[in-house]
Amino acid sequence: MIHFDFEFVLVAAVLLSGFIWLIDHFMFASKRKQTANGKSLHEPILVEYAKSFFPVLLAVMILRSFLYEPFRIPSGSMMPTLLVGDFILVNKFHYGLRLPVTHYKVTQGDKPQRGDVAVFRFPEDQSLDFIKRVIGVPGDHVSYYNRRLMINGEALDVEAKGVYAGQGTGRDSMKGSEVFIETLDGISHLMMTDPNVKFSANGELIVPEGHYFVMGDNRDHSNDSRFWGFVPEQNLVGKAVTIWMHWDWRTGGSGLDLSRIGTEI
Repeated sequence: MIHFDFEFVLVAAVLLSGFIWLIDHFMFASKRKQTANGKSLHEPILVEYAKSFFPVLLAVMILRSFLYEPFRIPSGSMMPTLLVGDFILVNKFHYGLRLPVTHYKVTQGDKPQRGDVAVFRFPEDQSLDFIKRVIGVPGDHVSYYNRRLMINGEALDVEAKGVYAGQGTGRDSMKGSEVFIETLDGISHLMMTDPNVKFSANGELIVPEGHYFVMGDNRDHSNDSRFWGFVPEQNLVGKAVTIWMHWDWRTGGSGLDLSRIGTEI
């Protein structure tokens, strides 16, 4: 599968349009004025395009790289918190600013906290962005048995909320799933488990320094740290903060749902 690296293309477009504009300004613009000798002489079409698009592209790059980046939820691994077709905003500076393409960290920012919903580059294929909930931070002892979590020897508070009857693509396949309110470090969030799934990953571990243990809220339908390991700190992209639109146009999808606009994550 070919991966389209939008970040690289955007940076390249900014540099190319800016380079064309600068070269023309310092080497050719004054010569055109002299040649014109009072007559109107149009700029080359390439220069016109560069001057028009450079400020727009630069603004988009700054916004996307250093402030907020939009993402679309492609799978049901974070149900019932996030649905397929949710468009979310991710705070890019919360965990520290990183340069585009190189991902070199230029500011420290805050450390991820338990309960954060974080976007990160998948450790096994960094061309892919994943979104999961941070469960364990460096030094934590995380245990997961019988679909229940313990952090540093303390079981998380869990309150049953009934059977899932929500919305979105995948709701039919989630029939029978049980919804819970889970409280992690005093902050509550929804999660669900599927009793129809016979296998459920069990085990315990210590989160190493500079890494994070993450899980999806749809616990029995999530490809997460239980299966491929920890998220390195340098793979963090940002913290998911809000849903700004929901539109699932696929066959059998939920379509446009304005009620989810503005939902905090």
